[in-house]
Amino acid sequence: MTALIRFLSAAIRRAPIVVVAAGIAITATLASFIPRDEVAPTIESFAPDAPEYAALLDVQDRFASTSRSLQVLITSDRGDVMTADALRAIVSAEDRLRASSAAEYLAVRPAGPIVSYLTPAIRAMEFLGTPIDTADDATVRQMYQLALGQMTSEETEQVRALLPSSVDSPIGGPVDSGLMVVFLDTSSLGSYEELEEIHRSAAVAVEGDADGAVSLSAFSFELLFSDSTFRDEVPGLFLLATVVIMGILAIVFWVRPATRAGVGGAVRRTAADVALALTGIGMAIACMMGAGVLLGPRYLGLVGRSSELLQALPILLVGLGVDYAVHLTARYRGEIGTGKSVTGAAGRATATVGIALVLATLTTSIGFLTNVVNPVPALRDFGIMAAVGIATAFLIMLTFVPAVRLLLDRRAERRGTLPILGLAGQERRWITRGSAATAVLAERHPIIVLATTALLAGAGIFGLMNLDTEFSSAAFIPEDAPILKTYATLSDSYESGFGEMTDVLIEGDILTPEAHNALVAALAGLENDEHVVRQGDRAAALSPISVLAGLMETTEFAGDATELGLDPGLTVRADADVGAIYAAAAAQDPDGMAQVVSAGGPPAVRVAMSTTAGEDFARDLDAALTEDFAPVTALDGVTAVATNEHIVVTVVIDALNSSQISSLAITLIAAMVLLTAGFWFECRRPMLGVITIAPVIVVVLWTYGMMAASGIPFGPVTATTAALAIGIGVPYTIHITHRYLEDRQRFDDPAAALRSTAGHTGGALVGSALTTIAGFAVLISSSLTAFQQFGIVTAYAIGFSLLGALIVLPSLLVLWDRWHQRRGEEPVERVYLLDKPEPIGV
Repeated sequence: MTALIRFLSAAIRRAPIVVVAAGIAITATLASFIPRDEVAPTIESFAPDAPEYAALLDVQDRFASTSRSLQVLITSDRGDVMTADALRAIVSAEDRLRASSAAEYLAVRPAGPIVSYLTPAIRAMEFLGTPIDTADDATVRQMYQLALGQMTSEETEQVRALLPSSVDSPIGGPVDSGLMVVFLDTSSLGSYEELEEIHRSAAVAVEGDADGAVSLSAFSFELLFSDSTFRDEVPGLFLLATVVIMGILAIVFWVRPATRAGVGGAVRRTAADVALALTGIGMAIACMMGAGVLLGPRYLGLVGRSSELLQALPILLVGLGVDYAVHLTARYRGEIGTGKSVTGAAGRATATVGIALVLATLTTSIGFLTNVVNPVPALRDFGIMAAVGIATAFLIMLTFVPAVRLLLDRRAERRGTLPILGLAGQERRWITRGSAATAVLAERHPIIVLATTALLAGAGIFGLMNLDTEFSSAAFIPEDAPILKTYATLSDSYESGFGEMTDVLIEGDILTPEAHNALVAALAGLENDEHVVRQGDRAAALSPISVLAGLMETTEFAGDATELGLDPGLTVRADADVGAIYAAAAAQDPDGMAQVVSAGGPPAVRVAMSTTAGEDFARDLDAALTEDFAPVTALDGVTAVATNEHIVVTVVIDALNSSQISSLAITLIAAMVLLTAGFWFECRRPMLGVITIAPVIVVVLWTYGMMAASGIPFGPVTATTAALAIGIGVPYTIHITHRYLEDRQRFDDPAAALRSTAGHTGGALVGSALTTIAGFAVLISSSLTAFQQFGIVTAYAIGFSLLGALIVLPSLLVLWDRWHQRRGEEPVERVYLLDKPEPIGV
């Protein structure tokens, strides 16, 4: 670390112009890649590397006529949708859909690609020749009742599923809503983006102008995921963060003029330092974003496509990166105030603060890089790119920024206009005085401080143990988005809607009599599953068995299949040729078999069923299907995986739960090992590594405790809490420990050294914390719940990190210092700084 700092310090002093030019050139080169960035769908970003998500993709890629549904919620200002107005609105929506660009993707189904709760009435009116345009409400109800009387019980159940579950009799009173379902054949589409576009086109067609009493609101997960607007919000949030931070930095960097005549110079100096800090942060963001493209799938393939979570990194970097500028500027000004030359002050500031920043950068990066073992891709990429951004900010702030400041101040020094007195007055600021006052607690009552800390940490552990884990697709959608209201209605009134489809993907040695008969047994078990829709007394499932059942009604196929070993009960004999039976079925019904048996690649079978589990009962559905298909998975080399969007969400939640404690432990252990090694190398005091990390452990627990108290769940975004708390808290504690060791060499009295540390570095920490909180706080204004929570949690982490660094750590250092004194040892046995500093007062 020392060698690196010596090299950077020498480069800044000897060749500042070269350093500035190199920084600009590298930034421009990396920034040129930013326009090539690609954004992944939400489901792709957060779905872990799990068989459920792989099965979801395989079903879409390997089977023909992949049916996706678009649900349309019909409501009315009158509070009743069993009306003629609603019927005409549905007919008009069907006409618009059939005339739209989505028409070619309408699925071919016996009941038609579009069904609604009023389809029976529409068919009855068409059959009887009753005009739809002039029909009244009474006629609609009459036709509906007439049609229901002609339907089988199975057909009646399907129609009733298109009405709210609370409706007992649609004829007896008003019905507040109903469903229309559009089935789409998306097998010919090549990407998820194309799928989203077809759903948007269909939604625009069915919703129409929505200017009448009847409203039609389309919903699908493709629409839900495509409705995330965080990428559009980022520029505004970033601009807001920049403005807020400019204001705070102007206060932190304000140079008190020696005379009234010097106000103009003070303003210019302050503005220059603020602009320089933000320029450095802007360059770091540009480098990080360009590096993200280079590391992405187009080039190195180390990270995935950009996600909503990665879009927050510029705001994150504004908050974290400015910490370097605050500490370097504060130390540089302090050195100028002691009478050093510009070159000497720049070298001294880089040499002293730089060592702490190297260690802080390493531990911060490690804090984020622990997410590389996270099973959620978006969190894994977030950790990698955050580490890249922090490292980039370190290099720019420790090279480009001081080099520019050196060039500007050398000129002022030659002209005699350098505001030495103003820079020297930083120690008299209210921030410095206030932070110095916190040393009193550690000096006089360290045991009480640590006992209180432990008590609050215990409360944090209780909060962590009782923290809820949630992942909702709606968390990434603006709170005022109409689709959220539609989603809520479907979840509450329709058990998540009529159009939910669940697939079971079966792979392996499936063309054997044992596998076929096991599949028959599994399908029989579906009939008793609570969340699987039934058609009469059977589950509404599409499979090779259902295709064979339909074909067995034809004499020609039945004869051939029987000779090949297929029994009337659809099981096969032990010597049956299952592959030949499926081939014969494919010859008779190629479209039907293509939907359930993969045409190419390793053999696979698909079982597709209508379900009503939604997010709330997806875990129960998955468990039930796993039990149902146990006869299949009991066979050697055969797997069966249930999947749909809701099941994938439960997998995300399980992955977050399983990684929550392990990720925290890995992060803390890695940071502790690094700090222990660093302090052993620098001053032969490895215990300082444990002491420096201890307050950060408390900060993590406090943050989790506040999350529980605030009702903020543990989710994909707040899962970065541990990394954030460590990434922010460790630099704070490192600055305090390093400064205390330095001051302990200046002062024989530990109390004097502690007050000096709290006043100098503590003041910079307060300024850094204020700017960092401001950088993250803008996320609270986001329209997305996930990022509002992210902003709040990060504010907790920063505030607690400041308390840990200014109150908890000094108490530990006092006890550590006293312990060495009782042993007759000097706390700092050797000078680890690059040169002996001049004594300064408090």
